[in-house]
Amino acid sequence: MIEKRLFSLLVLITFTVSAQIKGVVKDSLSGKPIPYVNIWVQNENIGSTSEENGTFFINTTGNEKKLIFSTLGFEKKIIKASEALEVFLKPIAYNLNEVVISKSIGTKEIEIGKTNNEIFQAFDNGPKIDTKFFPYYPAYKKTKYIKQITIYTDSRIENAIIKIHFYDVDSGGFPGEELLDKDFVVTVKKGTRINRFNLKEFNLKFPKNGVFVGFEKLLIEKNKTEKIITDLNTNITQTQKTYFPFVLYNYVERDFLYTFSGGKWNRQAKQNDGSSSSKIMINEPAINLILTN
Repeated sequence: MIEKRLFSLLVLITFTVSAQIKGVVKDSLSGKPIPYVNIWVQNENIGSTSEENGTFFINTTGNEKKLIFSTLGFEKKIIKASEALEVFLKPIAYNLNEVVISKSIGTKEIEIGKTNNEIFQAFDNGPKIDTKFFPYYPAYKKTKYIKQITIYTDSRIENAIIKIHFYDVDSGGFPGEELLDKDFVVTVKKGTRINRFNLKEFNLKFPKNGVFVGFEKLLIEKNKTEKIITDLNTNITQTQKTYFPFVLYNYVERDFLYTFSGGKWNRQAKQNDGSSSSKIMINEPAINLILTN
């Protein structure tokens, strides 16, 4: 149990609207459904996730809006909402170069990512992917493998699931290619807790240009709770939907924050206001890494 101060949860309230698109996402080769696909209304902060059977629901303001479908191992696809009844994604064929494989021996460990300000806050971040950047330092040379990820969560349901991403850094400093070759979907137990997930099977080396680690909330039925709320003044009844788990955040000083929203990466950084400091205060996911040799 985390013995830290936990701020009040900010709950996202959604309402039932008429412009709801229903469809299913499938593998174009096998015809099998694809679970946990990230689905966005292009250039809008409206998103969804496909269920384990590939089905999805997403609200739009019109059938001519474009939807973006993306998930690891498949090519991204952009189509009109009116054409999304059955969506086929093409698997990506990876060209693997011949490499010399070395494996972790695990005799040394260091933990990175801890902050001075460990006062945790919880937000319903909606369908966004929020990231934390871990720069590379020469001291990591002797512990070059990522052994474990630690992530702080709060959940009101048992066995909620989230997807965790690892990205390299592209030439513009943005999150680039994913470093894993398959989805890393993990289960979070009920309550406010520290979760540790093992990465040894991936034999993942810490990139020398740094690594972005992000989490993706899965907007699926398994993670959803609903509550009926009636306004005492207007007598209007509304359905409050909340998706768990909540990942906890630290309020810290950083150079930038990268968030995936609307089907693209967005960078938040200091505006040129004439001050000497280039840093900004941000809410950063409470994620740590364990490195080993």
